[in-house]
Amino acid sequence: MKLIPGEMNLAQWRAIYQGEAIELDEAALPAIQAGADAVAEILSRHEPVYGINTGFGKLASVRIADDDLATLQRNLVLSHAAGVGEPMPVPVARLMLALKMGSLGQGASGVRMQTVRMLEAMLAKNLIPVVPAQGSVGASGDLAPLAHMAAAMMGVGEIYVNDARKDAAVALREAGLAPLVLGPKEGLALLNGTQFSTANALVGLFEAERNFRAALVTGALSTDAAKGSDAPFDPRIHAVRKHRGQKEVADSLRGLMAGSAIRASHLKGDERVQDPYCLRCQPQVMGAVLDVLRQAAATLETEANGVTDNPLIFTNPAVALSGGNFHAEPVAFAADMIAMAVCEIGSLAERRISLLVDPVLSGLPAFLTPKPGLNSGFMIPQVTAAALVSENKGRAFPASVDSIPTSANQEDHVSMAAHGARRLLAMNENLCAVVAIEWLAAAQGCDFHTLKSSAALEEARATLRRTVPKLEDDRHFAPDIEAAIALLQAGALVSGNLPGVA
Repeated sequence: MKLIPGEMNLAQWRAIYQGEAIELDEAALPAIQAGADAVAEILSRHEPVYGINTGFGKLASVRIADDDLATLQRNLVLSHAAGVGEPMPVPVARLMLALKMGSLGQGASGVRMQTVRMLEAMLAKNLIPVVPAQGSVGASGDLAPLAHMAAAMMGVGEIYVNDARKDAAVALREAGLAPLVLGPKEGLALLNGTQFSTANALVGLFEAERNFRAALVTGALSTDAAKGSDAPFDPRIHAVRKHRGQKEVADSLRGLMAGSAIRASHLKGDERVQDPYCLRCQPQVMGAVLDVLRQAAATLETEANGVTDNPLIFTNPAVALSGGNFHAEPVAFAADMIAMAVCEIGSLAERRISLLVDPVLSGLPAFLTPKPGLNSGFMIPQVTAAALVSENKGRAFPASVDSIPTSANQEDHVSMAAHGARRLLAMNENLCAVVAIEWLAAAQGCDFHTLKSSAALEEARATLRRTVPKLEDDRHFAPDIEAAIALLQAGALVSGNLPGVA
């Protein structure tokens, strides 16, 4: 795939996250060269320009001699590589490198061609820096994480090579790459920017979309297992409220249940007037989730294609302008929206699991076991789902409402986008487990019916049953959940006719 700076869509960023090879679009080269030439012209004037021949942050008033400019950039990277914690997952770090290449490739950062080519070469050779995931407050750029990335480009720190950690200098040498020697402005261009936060937020979005779509299927399967009604999915109900997501979710649920013999069996003579909200209000809740995810997606697609370092370099005339594009408030808001959406998908799914194991509400055997009492069945899987949902509730508190001053109050308001986005992967892992448990429970519920569900839902049940057999008597439950999680992560319940963010 060609990486076209400033013009990538979400599907392309997702493909890069999933490992697709990329190369820089050659059409970007003139803009990159023009930016580098502009930096050289600015330097020739011997005027103080932030980040090029001055100190950084609170030290911006300190003028740096021309002979020390290379040392200035190297010192910047090494001093800022102060992250802690577990390393970024390799696919997320890979996406971060690609985002940085797309930003620098627009020419407004003033870096030389060889710096952009170094990112391209590392991606091509699958040399992914080991980047501690903690240390950014999401303003003045994701400084610490991006400094570890830049340090690896210079041969300092560690690099993943085929999932093995190696000394960066050794890894570059074995790959036939010389460590990068930074030119004026280049250290700051690499460190500044929102690529760490944006990469994590994008991954959170991609994972949330997959889990959302899977939860539509498990939600429909639960509805049939509990002999719920599809009347709440009637398009006339949703047309009068007018929310796009709500209408699309109702259409999907109605389509998933179409042709179900289970549903047909209780169209008449059912004493129940209305189903509980976890069944009846799926379009309203999941539709709102879809709308919020789409709004977050639009923000992140824009951010991923932007230039977010400082100062920015413009040509004709050559000028460096200091601003605040590194402030990741848009990413922070998007990450908070995704976190809330992830939390609500799981919350609704857990309520459906709880309904299914309750014989009073579902009409099914207690805890979905043929021999209640002797067997506990799905008693504790529901507890596990409840625990995961509660954990996600704590994590869903908005990160963007917090701020803490840094850099001797020069950076006095920050976004907290970094950890706001970083939490999303763990939240989605929890959600995936909740949806997996619902899949197991809903399939087990349908197993008690002599009639079949719709073709789509029978396929969802059969997909699970090829790996996990029906629960007749209690057995070691964790492997069943792990198998269902693996299937969901592989996209087993995601089909092209389900709504998504892009």
